[in-house]
This record gives sequence, structure tokens and C-alpha cells, in this order.
Amino acid sequence: MPLIPHSTYRPPIIFMNPHAQTIYPALFRKINDVDYTRERITTPDHDFIDLDWSPVASDQAVIVSHGLEGHSQRSYMRGMIKAFNRRGLDGIAFNFRGCSGETNRQLRSYHSGATEDLHTVVCHVLQKRSYKDLFLVGFSIGGNLTLKYIGEKGSALSPRIKGATAISVPCDLESCARQLEKPSNGLYMRRFLKMFHKKIRSKMLLMPEKISDKDFASIRSFMEFDERYTAPIHGFSNAKDYYSKCSCKPFLSGIKIPTLLINALDDPFLPKECYPIKEAKESRYCFLETPRSGGHVGFVEFNPAGEYWHERRAASFVSNIS
Repeated sequence: MPLIPHSTYRPPIIFMNPHAQTIYPALFRKINDVDYTRERITTPDHDFIDLDWSPVASDQAVIVSHGLEGHSQRSYMRGMIKAFNRRGLDGIAFNFRGCSGETNRQLRSYHSGATEDLHTVVCHVLQKRSYKDLFLVGFSIGGNLTLKYIGEKGSALSPRIKGATAISVPCDLESCARQLEKPSNGLYMRRFLKMFHKKIRSKMLLMPEKISDKDFASIRSFMEFDERYTAPIHGFSNAKDYYSKCSCKPFLSGIKIPTLLINALDDPFLPKECYPIKEAKESRYCFLETPRSGGHVGFVEFNPAGEYWHERRAASFVSNIS
């Protein structure tokens, strides 16, 4: 019954508020001493994915996947890569399609369930380097992607992938989309829609006959955006079909490697459906840890190493596997 009843995370007093936990790292945290080397790989459909490598000459490595509209330079990505580098593991930051600073070639982009792209990255990394152990870490929708991938693969997963950690994961996409429609999350919704619009306009410059931002200003929610863009572009019948097929929650029972899921109970993005207590209790492999505080990809902590709690927790979990 891998349900972790007592989390070790205790927030600093000034970060008891979940919105402070969520916003502060994004705006103010700076991570130095992570030197990336970029590699562009080609996907089976002739698009490209950019990987940012941070090697330390190890025979172990971690692939880290970012959250919605994120990229390898986000502080949470650099912080996780740095934490694993300090413990002797190579780090590979996976930039989703269209998230590395250049618009991707195809009409399709990334989405919460695009496990074929993660598989392309995994295969490339394992072919390029003779790692004996590979670990996967994902944040938010990158966490959903990670959990869906290892659950889909089940026993067919590469035996060199030894474990995974997922942080602040929208395990049930539809309920999460509705959660973000709430007035209390209006700031986040407006920011995401602004970023989405910028991406649509960039794609229009490449293929104006295939995509349009006409009446984009009428879109007020993820549901509306996914209904108009994400679902039809990626082969889903509608937003509900996309959410149903891409949520990681139904795939958790298929996970066959040690996996840690960390979702703070005060995460403003996550409703109750995103805490898979039943699934964790029934699993031999999927450990669920629910700190009382932490916000969304927060878990602020101040210490001499400059590491946040979730970075130490993920690294500790992996070290106990390997």
C-alpha cells in the first residue's frame, strides 16, 4: 500500500499561502551552475525536439519534463537538473515541441498525453549513451506525461528505466481544467491564454492556411481552447475525449517501476480528483505523497545547498532505487 501518510515538507512561515508558493519560485528563484549543451533530434513525423544536456560523465541519467508552456530554462527545471548533477547523475531537459524558443514544423504541438514524443526522447538517450540506469521526472503536465508513459508501457518499458518521480500532476485533466476556471485562478488562466495565443500566432506565420486566431479573444478557459485547437489538431473528437484519453490516472495501475507522485493538498490547480489515493493503495509501485502545503510546483525551502524540498525528495527516492 504505497500511500505515504506523513510528508516531511514544512514550508517557511511566509510561504504558508499556496499562491505565494506557486508564484514566488517562478518570479524570483534563480538557478546558476547549470550548463546545457543543446541537441536537436528528429521525430518520426519529421518534426524536431530540442534536448538540453547537463552531463557529469555518469552511467546514470535523468530525463526531466517541464510543465505547461515551460521549457528547460525554468527555475524548477534547472533546480531539478542541478540536484541530480550534484548527486552524480547526467541530466537531460526535454523541451516539448514548440517550447525551446523556435516554432515546431508540424501543425501539431505538444499536449498532456503525447507519450510518443517522450518515447522518442527515451529511445534516443538510451541509444546515444550506454546508461545502466535511467530515471524520469516530470512537472505538472510533464508529470502527467511521465506517469501515462510508464503506465502505458507497463512491463514493456525499457528495463534500464528504473524509476520515476512526478510533481504537481493534473492526474484528471477535465476536473483540473474546470478547477482553473474558478475566479481564484483567473490570474493563471489569463497568463496561460496569453501564452497560447502567442504560440498560435507564431504557427500562423508558418501555415496560415491551416490555423487561425480569429475570435481568439472569446476563449476564456482551457476547455474552450482545447475544444478549438488541442483536440482537433491532435486527433481527438473534442476536449472531453482528449481529457479522457490523456489523463494519467487510468494508467497508474499499469506502472511496474518504483514511482513517486507528489501533489500538495493546497495546490490551487488541483481538485480532489487529482489525488489518486485509491490507485496508490492498490499499487505495488506508485507511491503517493501529499504534503499539506507546497502550492503548484512550489515546495520552497531555504538551505545552504539552495535546493527546494521536492528536489531533495526526488533525488532521495531515486537513490533508494539505485
